[in-house]
Amino acid sequence: MKPKMFLLVTMLAIVGGWVLAGRRVVRAGEAASASGYKVLEPIRHGNLTVFPVIASKSYPTGEFLTLDEGLRSGEVVVTEYGNVRGLIRRHPSGITPAILREGADVNRLVLVNNSRRPLLLLAGEIVAGGKQDRVIGKDRIVPAESDPVDLGVFCVEPGRWVATSEQFGTSGSMYGMKAGSGGGVIGGTLMAQPSVRAKAMADKDQSQVWAEVRKQQSAMAVEVQNSAPAAAPAVASTSSYARVMENAEVKKQVDAVAKPIEQNYQSLFKQLRDRNAVGVVVAMNGRIIWADVFASTNLLEKYWPKLVRSYASEAVVTRAKGAEVGEKQAQAFLEDMDGRKETIESEPGIYRHTEVNGDGFKVFALTSLLPKTGFDVHVAKMAD
Repeated sequence: MKPKMFLLVTMLAIVGGWVLAGRRVVRAGEAASASGYKVLEPIRHGNLTVFPVIASKSYPTGEFLTLDEGLRSGEVVVTEYGNVRGLIRRHPSGITPAILREGADVNRLVLVNNSRRPLLLLAGEIVAGGKQDRVIGKDRIVPAESDPVDLGVFCVEPGRWVATSEQFGTSGSMYGMKAGSGGGVIGGTLMAQPSVRAKAMADKDQSQVWAEVRKQQSAMAVEVQNSAPAAAPAVASTSSYARVMENAEVKKQVDAVAKPIEQNYQSLFKQLRDRNAVGVVVAMNGRIIWADVFASTNLLEKYWPKLVRSYASEAVVTRAKGAEVGEKQAQAFLEDMDGRKETIESEPGIYRHTEVNGDGFKVFALTSLLPKTGFDVHVAKMAD
């Protein structure tokens, strides 16, 4: 992280609820909430429960480019840290930006946004290829037509350090996979399941990310062994988290949980569009574990297919019975954003990333500082 680009400020006992400031207006006939969000009746399937979330206000997010869109169009390039030299732009001034040192690094990738649109990156998105598959460790915005950006990432493929390609792409394209009848997100990046996202976002520790990846791979291998023993060895032997999640039998099990919820919520999008459907609160086995909330319905729709599969992947390997969680509990989860400690990282004029540590939870908010914005693009909350 370059001192000139980032300002790191740690604040203790700051004004509670700051992360969700700006969402105070409520619709007529709806009860006011401190956050400006309202939880609706849940969608349930097996041990997974998803509560749709509507907002008092929506923001214009059409200019943001997603990682999937950028990789598919070729406007976004992700490569190993040591390959940066060939990606440096020629500046009209004749001044060449400082070139990063050579050599690949497990926890560093380089990204160039050649698009004329700002790029939105979410923590938990997995890019496949290079010497190892990686997961993005923090939400951020990359400005349009950027110089190479040094990304903080974590490896989710312990055991490989041999390049499959010079650049990174979507999981399906890197592994030559085709979309099957079960659906899925072939042709797009995967979103790691909540337990893996948490290790990258909150713990920020490579060894813990690897440990969680191995744990989830082992758990998925057990599930596959119970349903399709012939497919279990392939799941158990691979070092690639992405390959596990794209395994045909794993996809079948994940689809069984994800598809009913995905389709039910998609059918609600049209109904909820005028009410600003912006996110979800997620419960598993009778316990609330996560929330993802966006600045607009449009952004939610773009991320929804891979988000719901990440939740479903977790549900498949944590099957258990628990008391049902109600709307009141889900609403309370969204309202409680007060923390003992806030950490802010800011790239002036582009974005601010805020991490709030509270009692039994963590909140991560990405705020756009680009012209005509100043709003939270994405807010994630996890239960400890």
